[in-house]
Amino acid sequence: MSSTPEPELLPVAQARAGESAAWDRLLRRYQLPLFSFVHELVRHEPTSLDLVQATFVRAVRHIGTLRDDARFGGWLFGIAHQLCVQHWRRAGREQPLGDLLDDTPDESAPDPRDLVVRAEQGEALLALVDELPPPQRAVLVLHVLEEFSLDEIAAITGAPLGTVKSRLHHAKRVLRQRLQLSPI
Repeated sequence: MSSTPEPELLPVAQARAGESAAWDRLLRRYQLPLFSFVHELVRHEPTSLDLVQATFVRAVRHIGTLRDDARFGGWLFGIAHQLCVQHWRRAGREQPLGDLLDDTPDESAPDPRDLVVRAEQGEALLALVDELPPPQRAVLVLHVLEEFSLDEIAAITGAPLGTVKSRLHHAKRVLRQRLQLSPI
């Protein structure tokens, strides 16, 4: 008998059958991670919200094409990634940076100067990530922030595994180089 916990069972089959309660549960489970992923890529809150909504609309329309219910999360992130790529193509490379950091101070921090330093470092790091080409940025965000495996990222982005590995390697290398040159 295995001591590993059972994975969360998602009501994908019920959602496919059109049960609104199942879609509500899936929305609650994935809306925040999807928003975080999309916002990391487009850096504009209203656009991110629109893209997450469009992702769920497409998921509802195309749930019948999902062959393996256990891969629902990756499939959903794949839809979001496709919508982000379409957005980049329409809007061009330049995207508004939007609100990079929350302006409200953390009252539990011992020293306000530490908050300023951390905010400046975070802002500088986000600016460096923003300079990456969108395919490298997407792979980096999916792997580091959303914790998808390289195989899952390949499925989400539609890129071969070798390409995903290459993009991640180049993104990390560029960030390392820029961090060494930057006074973070």
